[in-house]
Amino acid sequence: MPDAPFTKAALLAAALLCSTCGLAWLALALDAHWEQVKGAAAAGVGTRRALRLGGALALLAALLICLRADHATMAVLVWVMLLAAGALMVAFTLSWRPRWLAPLVAWAPAR
Repeated sequence: MPDAPFTKAALLAAALLCSTCGLAWLALALDAHWEQVKGAAAAGVGTRRALRLGGALALLAALLICLRADHATMAVLVWVMLLAAGALMVAFTLSWRPRWLAPLVAWAPAR
């Protein structure tokens, strides 16, 4: 368990980043959101699989970081709250400025 409050805050910030990126990748695996962000036709099957896998791994990483920052019962609660915060950020970004999510899929080709 981290000793310094700064260390715990840094871990929770990293968990928030992981959960937000993971949720964004899961959203971008959907055709409608892919078209919003890339302005192109739907992503290929391989790209969608990679986005789903990356999203799932990022959410798992967020959980593991939360478990490192706190004891298990508190970590799970914080992780769920971070998922809610990340979902809100992704939803608001997709509705207001979807192109801001483009750097998360810069590696993926637009078909």
